[in-house]
Amino acid sequence: MNKEQIFEAVGQEYTKWFYDNAVPSVSGKPILNGEGILTRGEFINKCKTDAEFSERWGLKIEERELVVEERVKWAYDRKLIDYVTMVENEILDKHNIPTKLITITYNDKTIESYE
Repeated sequence: MNKEQIFEAVGQEYTKWFYDNAVPSVSGKPILNGEGILTRGEFINKCKTDAEFSERWGLKIEERELVVEERVKWAYDRKLIDYVTMVENEILDKHNIPTKLITITYNDKTIESYE
């Protein structure tokens, strides 16, 4: 299961739960606790920024910045650079080497994603 599939599965679970528990408003759109359903982007952002909310859906998202050494190793392991030397963030940025590691855990499965 990749990152997109996890977000899709959790999002479908959230949407089903929301519509099962929401009530129609005057406008006809369902609301729950005075709020409408979250868009996919809002849902993902809330999962990233609200640990209690994401854990409610069995999802844990951790995001951290990579240090230069980790970025160099990532590039070297993928043969994007052929030697390891003094490399600065600016050089890595020019080669679009990721700056973040995102770890997602869902249903006791963990995947790592670099962005």
